[in-house]
Amino acid sequence: MTRNHLTTLGVFVGLVVLVADQASKWWVLHVVDLPRFGQVVLLPVLNLTFVRNQGVTFGLLNGLGSWGALLLAAAALAVVAALGVWLRRAESRMVAVALGAIAGGAVGNILDRVRYGWVVDFIDAHIGDWHWYVFNVADAAIVCGVATLVLENLLPVRRGGQA
Repeated sequence: MTRNHLTTLGVFVGLVVLVADQASKWWVLHVVDLPRFGQVVLLPVLNLTFVRNQGVTFGLLNGLGSWGALLLAAAALAVVAALGVWLRRAESRMVAVALGAIAGGAVGNILDRVRYGWVVDFIDAHIGDWHWYVFNVADAAIVCGVATLVLENLLPVRRGGQA
């Protein structure tokens, strides 16, 4: 695949993630009306739980004050720009897809910060009373994209069909 095709693939994946993220957030806010109910049990290990995340992943940096959302959005936008440069230089489908997923997720959370001043989180995975941090589709795409980049760097380089 040429670099132009890889860039197009990454942008496409980013757009798919962005649309899925924003559609899922709209659904929990306006169809399920999760802010009113707070929590809906779906499965013994999965709830929809409404959280206004003013920080970053895992609620870090929650106490930044009124300018926090804009500062975090600006920082995330800078990261998205850097990812765009990296995507333009990508040499494999795996890297292009991973970068697109990360960028699409980041843009989804940026839109929330600009629109609401916080990020809509709602996926609550748990085992018994032990709950993981509540997250959203954008967060899942970012984590999967980063994990893919890490794994891609750990895999042996193939040259001439050999691993």
